[in-house]
Amino acid sequence: METKDNYNGAMQIPVRSGFNASSTTHDVIKGVNLTGKTIIVTGGYAGIGLETVKAFVSVGAKVIVPARDINKAANNLKGIPNVTVEAMDLMDPASIDAFAAKFLSEQGPLHILVNNAGIMWVPLQRDQRGYESQLATNHLGHFQLTAKLWPALKKAKGARVINVSSFGHQMAPFNFDDPNFLNREYETLQGYGQSKTANNLFAVELDHRGKTFGVRAFSLHPGSVNGTDLGRVAPMSLFQQMGTHDANGNIFPEVAATLKTVEQGAATSVWCATSNQLNGIGGVYCENADIAELDEGNIEHNYSDPSSLRGVKPYAVDKANAQKLWALSEEMTGIRFSL
Repeated sequence: METKDNYNGAMQIPVRSGFNASSTTHDVIKGVNLTGKTIIVTGGYAGIGLETVKAFVSVGAKVIVPARDINKAANNLKGIPNVTVEAMDLMDPASIDAFAAKFLSEQGPLHILVNNAGIMWVPLQRDQRGYESQLATNHLGHFQLTAKLWPALKKAKGARVINVSSFGHQMAPFNFDDPNFLNREYETLQGYGQSKTANNLFAVELDHRGKTFGVRAFSLHPGSVNGTDLGRVAPMSLFQQMGTHDANGNIFPEVAATLKTVEQGAATSVWCATSNQLNGIGGVYCENADIAELDEGNIEHNYSDPSSLRGVKPYAVDKANAQKLWALSEEMTGIRFSL
């Protein structure tokens, strides 16, 4: 039987998983056994990444957390068994290579890779190559990491790669003409949006290429989550612009009431990584622990109602865009990601 892929959203159909926006990591991990499995979670020491790590460890997995801030990571993960912290900075290609080389020399198969770390709403910053920081961190760093860990993913004979994307992909398609804002005015939400679109397109193409080797890829929107440090550097005016905060900078109580807890926010990552309901499926964008609907203008969005922020844009699962992004990512990182 030929396994299909998600080019142009071909598999973007909810499976009626039985879960919803209020489902937690505890709900989706019930009955799962990860004993003997090795997992890497980038950014696994804060927010939904930390919650994802706790869920995996609770069912027997061994988890490695690459971290830019080793001390913060060690502190936040203190007391959690079977977790190792290693140094890595997604904005520093040499550190990604060093982390991957160490993993390949010391570990066996890699069963699950969760590309969870991300930055958002930052002022214009560039890495040493001149690449815009949200693109470099959220996509290019993870593209390089996945490429370098590929031998270990193949070795698992049934691995999953999870890209934590966002509804924010709806803010911007990928700008192939000027991804690094060299010839257009920098808008942080445009930068964030295209980096999240890249997460989706990367999952589509990685799944297409990887399924022959038993590696399936997924992307997801965790939901609007309270208590993460993702928006830590955002100016209040951005939140006000989105209609979530009042003139004094306070979140509207009715908005706060609709936000997910961290346990709910991490549920979709954990579901994508472990659910049998996704066997034989890949390249899909998920939300609320289910496959999301294709958003062809049929879904009304209202930023003060997070439950309406759903669906995946056709441009973020488009076959030509996915192939083009893969080639551009190889060119920008200088890596030939051959499978």
